[in-house]
Amino acid sequence: MLEDKEQRRKETAVLLHYQSHFTSEGQFIIQSSVKGPKHIDTRVESFLEMFGSKLYEMTSEQFKSNVNTLIDMKFEKHKNLREESRFYWREISNGTLKFDRREAEVAALRQLTQEELIAFFNEYVKIGAPQKKTLSIRVYGNQHASEYTSDNSKSVEPTVVHIDDIFSFRRSQPLYGSFKGGFGQMKL
Repeated sequence: MLEDKEQRRKETAVLLHYQSHFTSEGQFIIQSSVKGPKHIDTRVESFLEMFGSKLYEMTSEQFKSNVNTLIDMKFEKHKNLREESRFYWREISNGTLKFDRREAEVAALRQLTQEELIAFFNEYVKIGAPQKKTLSIRVYGNQHASEYTSDNSKSVEPTVVHIDDIFSFRRSQPLYGSFKGGFGQMKL
């Protein structure tokens, strides 16, 4: 079993980063030199299916234990001045200025119920969820040129938007140019 997991990890990708801030947003950044982007998207969807089944099967004691572990992680002190300054600069550069983010997230965690988490998962995360939005940016390396040709020749699903010119796409969006915060753009 362990060998299967190790082989699967080598075949698919390296998970570089996952980030979520108690919103309907989560972010996976994944790269692979072995498998192409479409395969990676399929593996992410498989992970979400597996996560959903674990979430549904979780007992209330396990849920409470996981929440308490997450709370403990949130309350860990910054390890050094660099880590602490990154936290504050991220708030400034994102324009959120929520310097009490840890305390607010812990308060939200303490109020969160397992039923609410499952309802959120069903509404925003699971495959086929009514409010699910996915952005998949696919970059094909030379090893996957044939996959790129194959993926582009197939008809896309009605819910898929294929973007070839990112600048035109950005300009076509209704909120393009609106205030996003960001370092150097903020007006206090």
